[in-house]
Amino acid sequence: MKKLIIILCFELCMVHSALCIDWYSTTADNCWKREKAAKWVSTPQGQVITIETQQAQVIDGLGGTFNELGWDALCALDEAQRQEVMRRLFSPEECNFSYCRIPIGASDFGLNFYSLNDVADDFEMINFSIARDRHILLRYIKAAQQWHPGLKIWASPWSPPAWMKTNNHYASCYDNDTPNHNGLPRELELELPTTGFKMQQGYLKAYALYFAKFVRAYAAEGVPITAICIQNEPCSTQKYASCTWRPEDMSYFVGNFLGPRFEQDGIDTDIYFGTINRDNPAFTRVALDDPKAKKYWRGVGFQWDGKGAIPYISKEYPHLKMMHTEAECGNGSNDWGAAEHTWWQMSHYLRHGASVFSYWNMVLDQHGTSPWGWRQNSLITVDTQHKTVTYHPEFYLMKHLCHSVVPGAHRLVTPMDNDQVLAFVNPDGLVTIVLANRSNEAQSLSLNYQGRYLNINLPPHSFHSITF
Repeated sequence: MKKLIIILCFELCMVHSALCIDWYSTTADNCWKREKAAKWVSTPQGQVITIETQQAQVIDGLGGTFNELGWDALCALDEAQRQEVMRRLFSPEECNFSYCRIPIGASDFGLNFYSLNDVADDFEMINFSIARDRHILLRYIKAAQQWHPGLKIWASPWSPPAWMKTNNHYASCYDNDTPNHNGLPRELELELPTTGFKMQQGYLKAYALYFAKFVRAYAAEGVPITAICIQNEPCSTQKYASCTWRPEDMSYFVGNFLGPRFEQDGIDTDIYFGTINRDNPAFTRVALDDPKAKKYWRGVGFQWDGKGAIPYISKEYPHLKMMHTEAECGNGSNDWGAAEHTWWQMSHYLRHGASVFSYWNMVLDQHGTSPWGWRQNSLITVDTQHKTVTYHPEFYLMKHLCHSVVPGAHRLVTPMDNDQVLAFVNPDGLVTIVLANRSNEAQSLSLNYQGRYLNINLPPHSFHSITF
């Protein structure tokens, strides 16, 4: 009798699943279209792709980045329009962004240079303040929290306060495109592979205190910081806020100053080695193997050229979490090709163990240009003159990934040689399969899950999400 009950329950579950399949598709001409539900069958038709029940990494969350220029664009809209944008990004019924990035001080899409303490040699951080953030960045974050109260935040600086750097400036290189635009003389450019931070005890202690005060100040505003990366792109000199670091020096700072400071203050924010934009895994190994710092590392964050290192580091350090920290931002095209490139990044990072995927600018104005002259893509464009809002293909791609994948989901194992499919199972058992057809031809696929098949046809250049 017990065996009969189990068989009947399995059959009922399969019938129920067949009735509850949701399939949405997006093409350049038709976004987020609900397709006719496919049915489970016993015979495959087309290329078979097997979705294993074997679980890979836990997904901590998916989302984008809060930047000052994004909030500035949103402020051009009336309250109802602004709320609609935030609803579509953060509501669990819409994009469901669950884990987002913020800068600590200035970023290249901030309004200008600043830090949370610009008083030189204030080693005790007496003048530390998040007053500016309360008027800009925190308003943006709190508008999102209205739609997603459980939203998690991670943070990273683009630069320490300028007085902590060897060139006493936010930028790291001369602005060749617009001479003297950033105010940094060519003679004060940082040289790779040197560290641009002043590796002296007073500055190291002060910077650890700076991070600790930041975490506590944001928590007091109702915005807990789940994780921090030590430095945005430490392997590059930039004409905007930036700072180079050798891995030996980052690990020295964490092992001897930041980690102990967090311990002393009872701060449980995770410390990540990141955001690493170098494809040589040896660069990352140096920091992760440091005898003092290794006890404090909770993960590694990669972006841009870091995509070449994550396949190695994720296998060599399975006890650490992997994070994708910034989507490659394009040149402002906001077109289908940009979305397909972002899909490749999603597939690559998530198949190689990333527990987080972070898009870059969620919202920009119609120009999409930083103060440093770089026009970039965004999920959404706000035309500040005509008060209109445009949702780009990358917005819908992110929705296909994020709509049904919640924190605590596991990625399900799919063929590593196939970059067109990702699969996840939520804690409640909901399975989501996300697919892309980037070819010029339609594809007939048969998704094999536990010996049953979903036979589906994917039009050329399309994205799909199937949940059951």
